[in-house]
Amino acid sequence: MSKKGLTDIVPEDIARENPAVNAESVTKSFTRWQRKETPGGSDKENDSEKEAQGSRKGISWKESIRTIFRQEKKTVTALDGVSFQVGKGEFVAYAGPNGAGKSTTMKLLSGMLQPTSGTLSVLGMSPVRDRIALMKRLGVLFGNRTELWWDHPVIQSFEWKKVVWDIPDEVYQRNLDMVTELLDMGEIRNTFARELSLGQRMRADLGLMLLHSPEVILLDEPTLGLDVVAKRQMIDFLKRINQEEGVTILVTSHDMDDLEEMARRILMISGGKLVYDGSFDGLREITGNLTHFTVITDGRQPELAGCRLLGEQNGVFEFEVDLSQLPIRELLGKLSKAEGIMDMEIKKAPIELVIAQLYQTWKST
Repeated sequence: MSKKGLTDIVPEDIARENPAVNAESVTKSFTRWQRKETPGGSDKENDSEKEAQGSRKGISWKESIRTIFRQEKKTVTALDGVSFQVGKGEFVAYAGPNGAGKSTTMKLLSGMLQPTSGTLSVLGMSPVRDRIALMKRLGVLFGNRTELWWDHPVIQSFEWKKVVWDIPDEVYQRNLDMVTELLDMGEIRNTFARELSLGQRMRADLGLMLLHSPEVILLDEPTLGLDVVAKRQMIDFLKRINQEEGVTILVTSHDMDDLEEMARRILMISGGKLVYDGSFDGLREITGNLTHFTVITDGRQPELAGCRLLGEQNGVFEFEVDLSQLPIRELLGKLSKAEGIMDMEIKKAPIELVIAQLYQTWKST
C-alpha cells in the first residue's frame, strides 16, 4: 500500500479544543556540507590510476587528489509538512524507521531546534519564544543521554534540580517519595551515577525529570537497552502517571510491542511525512488483518489452504493467515475438517511483524 493510502486513514474525532501538543504544517530542513566522491570511486586502484593519469597530463599530485573528492552542499528535509494534535491526558506513541524524523520532532517540541516553517505549540506556548516558561511544565528524556552528575550520588543531582528549578519543598518531597517508591530507587539514591547499570540510570533519569511535576513529557527511546525487569518497571510507571496523574505522554521507540502496551494511539512517520494516525488495530487492518494461530496435533501436519506454515515443534504447528482473505468462519470450518487436531489457539499477529511489513512497503514506494 502506498503512503498516500495510509494518510487517508485517520482516527475517530477526539475533542482537543485545547490540545497539549499542536503541530501545524511543520517542516524542518538542514543544510550540510559533505564530501562527494567523483565517478570512479575512491578505492586504492582507482586512486592510483587517477594519480597516474594526472601525472601523464601534467597535473600536480595535489590537484589530482582534489579531483577525487569535492565538497557538496546538500539540503536534508527531516520533517515535511507534519501536522498532528495530542490532547491533554493522552498517551501517544510516535514511531517510524531510523532517520524518519522522530528525534527531530522531539527537539522541536522542546525548543532545542526551530522549525523551518509551520507552527508548534505545547500547552499553548511556543517552544522557542516561551522556552523558559514551558520547561517549568514540560519534561524531556532522551534514552541515550543523562542529566545525572556522573561523579556524584544520584540524590545530589535531585537536590541540584530542586535548587536550580526552584521547586517548592513540599512538591519536591512528594515527587521524590513517589519516584523512589514506584521506580524502586531506594537502594540507588546514594549510589554514584557512574556506578549505575543502564536500567538503574534510566530510572534515575526518569525520576529526575519528574521532580517538577511536568504536565507533558516527551520520551525518546526511554526503554533503549533495558532488560526485561527494568523495561517492565518503566512501562508500568509511565502508564500509572498517565492514568492517575493525567500526565500527557508522547513517546518514541523501536520496540512496537512496548508502544502497543503503553499507548492507545500511534502516530507513524516515514521520510519526514506523517503517514498514519490511529489505533494499533488499524495498523493491522492496513496489512490485511494478519493473524497467527497454533494447532496441537497427534503429529500429523494439517493441510490448510490459504494459511502459511511458520514453524513446527513437537506436534505444535504455527500458521499465519490473512483474515481479510480467509474469514474466521471459513478458517474454523477448515480446522474442523482437518484430521489429528487436538487443540488450537488464535492470536493477533505481533505488532512488530505488522510494522516491519509497513517499513518494507514504504521503502519500495
